[in-house]
Amino acid sequence: MIRRLGAADARAHISGLAEVLHDCVEGGASVSFMHPFSVADAARFFEAVIDSVDAGERILLAAFDGQQLVGTVQIITAVPPNQPHRAEIAKLLVRRSARGKGVAAALMQAVEEHARAAGKTLLILDTVTGGVAERLYERLNWTKAAVIPRYAMFPDGRWCDTTIFWKHIE
Repeated sequence: MIRRLGAADARAHISGLAEVLHDCVEGGASVSFMHPFSVADAARFFEAVIDSVDAGERILLAAFDGQQLVGTVQIITAVPPNQPHRAEIAKLLVRRSARGKGVAAALMQAVEEHARAAGKTLLILDTVTGGVAERLYERLNWTKAAVIPRYAMFPDGRWCDTTIFWKHIE
């Protein structure tokens, strides 16, 4: 089940959100963080995200399997004044034990619904080139805009290329 988390709800689920992020980084995901990376580091990251949710700058979605939080994604709605129609999708994260079960696809479907409800018609995101997420976005009819070599690093310090995608959701 996918739920939108307001600030209070997100604070109640901060340990689950942090555990998902920590699990992804431990699994080698290039999602902005480097080793060593603790659950406390992940919780601090989500504290800032929750502040942004509270300020109306982003939408936080979470996927649950029963009571366990197994995935999350963010819709960043704070954009420059000349881009009110646009949002950036960030941190699509799925716990390794929940992968291959459609969680990421369900989160991305919910992204489109919530972004559309927020008045957004253009979505952008970036992902590791050649990764599983890149194939997911292609299956979900996102358009590849560019590949940027050595854009970021994996948590172990190896370089990775990044693919930029966009999608109209009118």
